[in-house]
Amino acid sequence: MNGIKWTKLNWIFFTISALFILPGVYSLVRWGLELSVDFTGGTLLEISADGLNQDGIAELINGKGLSLKSIQSSGDKSLLLRFDSLEEASKDDLLNTINETNGSLPEVVRWESLGPALGQELLTKTGISILLAILVILVYINLQFKNRAFGVCAVLAMLHDSLILLGSFSLLGHFFGVEVDSLFVTAVLTILSFSVHDTVVVYDRIRELSRINPKMSFEEISDLAISQTLVRSINNSLTIIFMLIALVWLGGETIRNFALALLIGTVAGTYSSTFTAVPLLVVWQKAFRKRWK
Repeated sequence: MNGIKWTKLNWIFFTISALFILPGVYSLVRWGLELSVDFTGGTLLEISADGLNQDGIAELINGKGLSLKSIQSSGDKSLLLRFDSLEEASKDDLLNTINETNGSLPEVVRWESLGPALGQELLTKTGISILLAILVILVYINLQFKNRAFGVCAVLAMLHDSLILLGSFSLLGHFFGVEVDSLFVTAVLTILSFSVHDTVVVYDRIRELSRINPKMSFEEISDLAISQTLVRSINNSLTIIFMLIALVWLGGETIRNFALALLIGTVAGTYSSTFTAVPLLVVWQKAFRKRWK
């Protein structure tokens, strides 16, 4: 009657989640996230010109006694420079020196400065906003379904998506220098809401089926709910994923990491809404032997 016995595959779904979560958690513990000047404070200068040599520019900057923190390539002919601080006069002097050395005046693609106090304040507000979002979602789902299991399992599925997203950017930051900025916070909060939206759809279907088929076991109801909502969930997510792939591939440097975070989170959220949130609910029901009401 139910088609595929999805709940019999719970151990496979949990194993797949672990394969994606554990490397990211290891990276977070060992290396953390590559924070941008939005959080750490300092000055970010991105310049673009033909023939820029990364080692040569670094040597030139050090020769001027400027507090260079890092330098990395950003596109075919751009360099991204991070300083503890860089005054406008020092920036203009550096550009003129590069012009004399390189034979062309670099174009300033980006120049951002932020004090360390503001960066710390933003970091604190980020943590508070994420915790508040999780708390409000937990309360809402508890009230909506009148069952604590639904709220707890939905939040655990959200944490699953968050760990995958944070772990992915920790690995990308360590190996490729991808930084986490304020737009990343926007992406995290967006993904939390997207993940819960799909989870609520599946959970609501479980609730409706339980009323229609009161004699069915909870596992059978869960199998049927997954079968009836899976195609809708995938089709809905694919329209978003295709757009985000285009943004990552063709979008500008300023939004590429933001689009990448949304892409990773959307894929993780699509998976977790069905193959993490529902199996967790089934495990909860078995563990505590609660009758469905």
